Amino acid sequence: MNAQSDDGNGGGATRLLVTPGCADRITPEWCCPAYWGNDARPVDAGGRGGAWFAATPVGELVLRQYLRGGLMSKISRSNYLFTGYDRSRSFCEFRLLEKMIDFGLPVPQPVAAVARRHHWLFYEAAILIRRIQGARPLPEVKPLESSSLWREIGRVIRRFHDSGLNHADLNCDNILIASGQVYLIDFDKCRLLETAAPDAPWKRDNLSRLWRSVQKRCHNLSDRVREELWSALLEGYQGA
Repeated sequence: MNAQSDDGNGGGATRLLVTPGCADRITPEWCCPAYWGNDARPVDAGGRGGAWFAATPVGELVLRQYLRGGLMSKISRSNYLFTGYDRSRSFCEFRLLEKMIDFGLPVPQPVAAVARRHHWLFYEAAILIRRIQGARPLPEVKPLESSSLWREIGRVIRRFHDSGLNHADLNCDNILIASGQVYLIDFDKCRLLETAAPDAPWKRDNLSRLWRSVQKRCHNLSDRVREELWSALLEGYQGA
């Protein structure tokens, strides 16, 4: 991992984290969609916008800018209070992804993270991750009615929970399927806990959040089929 700094104006600077092997190629401009022009296209599924597929010299990447939602977005969509580069959203997610890869968990590879401080008090952030080829969000998978797929999703979520990963936004669009393999994505504000009881409340909260997302995003399925598939997911999670 390589750290660079680029002094800026207005009481700030830009800091960049880069994965080994790419340090001499990636610059902070890579984290701006305008830099790629026609080589970047928006990601359609889920989220608040602010994500693009980018064709780059180091391969297909996903560029995601950190944007606010809810009431705070009416004040500022992209500014966050600066408390240090190492505490920036992008740096934290980059390092968390590295740890999960070390644990053998199915997540995309982080490539670069940037934090741009400005006006002393605020910063903006973005992250570049390697695109998982052929991956589709869960609601777009066909056939979606595969019980074996949903059991595997449950098993994968259990692996993350057993590793102590509390996913802050576990929803259908943050579950990707590629060639039958299940991945989790979008670890902004997520935490890796050193100790986690089997019945920790946050684990139930993760699953409850996902169930609400299933009801909303998999609306083309009948209530009966949704409930059957959810039961299959829980079977996988419980190791049945």
